[in-house]
Amino acid sequence: MRAPWGGRPRRVPSLRAKLTLANVALLALGIVVATAVSLIGMRHYLIDQIDAELNRGRQTVGGKSLTLEEVNGLGAMALVLDRFLGESDRPTPPDQIFTAIDRRGRVIAVAGLEVTESQRALAAAVDDPRALAADPEPRDLTVRGHPYRATGIPLADGTYLLTATSTGALHTGVAKALKLDLAVGTVLLGLLAWLTMMSVRRRLRPLEDMVETSSAIAEGDLTRRVPSSKEATAEVEQLRLALNSMLHQVESAYRTRERSAAQLRRFVADASHELRTPLSAIRGYLQLYDKGMLNEPAERKRAWGRVLAESDRMGRLVDELLTLARLDQRPELRLRPVDIARLVRDAADDLRVQQPGRPVTVHADGSLLVRADESGLRQIVGNLLANVRVHTPADVPVRLAVERSDGVVRLHVEDKGPGLAAGDAARVFDRFFRAGGGAGSGLGLAIVQSAARSLGGEVTVRTAPGEGLAVTVTLPARTGPPDPVTPGATPAPPP
Repeated sequence: MRAPWGGRPRRVPSLRAKLTLANVALLALGIVVATAVSLIGMRHYLIDQIDAELNRGRQTVGGKSLTLEEVNGLGAMALVLDRFLGESDRPTPPDQIFTAIDRRGRVIAVAGLEVTESQRALAAAVDDPRALAADPEPRDLTVRGHPYRATGIPLADGTYLLTATSTGALHTGVAKALKLDLAVGTVLLGLLAWLTMMSVRRRLRPLEDMVETSSAIAEGDLTRRVPSSKEATAEVEQLRLALNSMLHQVESAYRTRERSAAQLRRFVADASHELRTPLSAIRGYLQLYDKGMLNEPAERKRAWGRVLAESDRMGRLVDELLTLARLDQRPELRLRPVDIARLVRDAADDLRVQQPGRPVTVHADGSLLVRADESGLRQIVGNLLANVRVHTPADVPVRLAVERSDGVVRLHVEDKGPGLAAGDAARVFDRFFRAGGGAGSGLGLAIVQSAARSLGGEVTVRTAPGEGLAVTVTLPARTGPPDPVTPGATPAPPP
């Protein structure tokens, strides 16, 4: 594909790559969403656990309305210290910090213990102990660079106890879970990409076969077809069948065109040859007359007779060619009821007059009506009898018959002449074909076939050397124009 403005060709990504990228992108989106939801849920769950523990401690101490002195004097203070007090000598920040702040915001020692740096840092991180104690939920704080959840406990003497629990382990666990999810997700994405590539390659194999077949046909091999595949999907199989059907039509059209072109070249050559003979004779006699070489009246009369005969011959040939051209163009027919039996009887009478010595048998009694074009039927019968008259001896018997059966009308014209060899019989309907170079133009039976096809019928012959020639014209009982050529059917080749 060319880029706009005639630039370098733009590389188009393959369908295999697009499908793989689409699958990987969808899975990546699913992994991201699932990971985010799971991590957010886990964090909220752990935060809720820490907050619940802080709220229990606040309710235990704050609900008694104690003063700091009472807290210091309680024997149970050791338990409180074990739960909340951190030690300053630990290398990492303690999980919990407990400290007290007086009304002036100063850090106060609890139970006579020395104030640690962690307690000072917690007090410094809390801007307003009163607001922290009034807040029903613990807050996030950063103490010495580490995250904590903190809450305040108001005492009866105006002192505030601050408690904080580290959330560093929570964030560390979430980070590890995120890394694990990303690692597993990356492996899954890679595996999915590989599986998708293999699956798509297998599924798209029929399309590659189509490309290969099309390339072979483009190189001239019109017989190639797309083979079937065991793993093809329904859509690809439909495409394969449609493509094979199209290729069959293309091959048929190409063969028909080649055959038509060959027939046309042969037709033009034969027509030129047939017209050249009378034209040469006419030109020769005219040249003799022009040079004064026809001095005797008898010679001039004979030359004039030959010119007229050759002109008539050329005129008949041109008329027959025009008839074939008109039939090939599928002319509009004048359909009306025609008594084909009467046409056969009339044609037989004409033959008896032209050749009184020929035995003629007619089986066409009564009336047999068909809806057809009368001129076309007369042309069929006349040309068949003319073929008998020209190509068989004058004493050879001929039989004419018409019959109706199975919804069709059949016209039979049979003679007892010399017959035709198998090779000649195969070409009997070819234009300008004359068996053994006999008389006539070789267009009679070609006109019969074209006229029969224009009426929706067909012509068949049965012959053998020494057994004569039998021609059968089959017409529909209600003769009319032939039905349009349906898709997939091979049309009759043009001349």
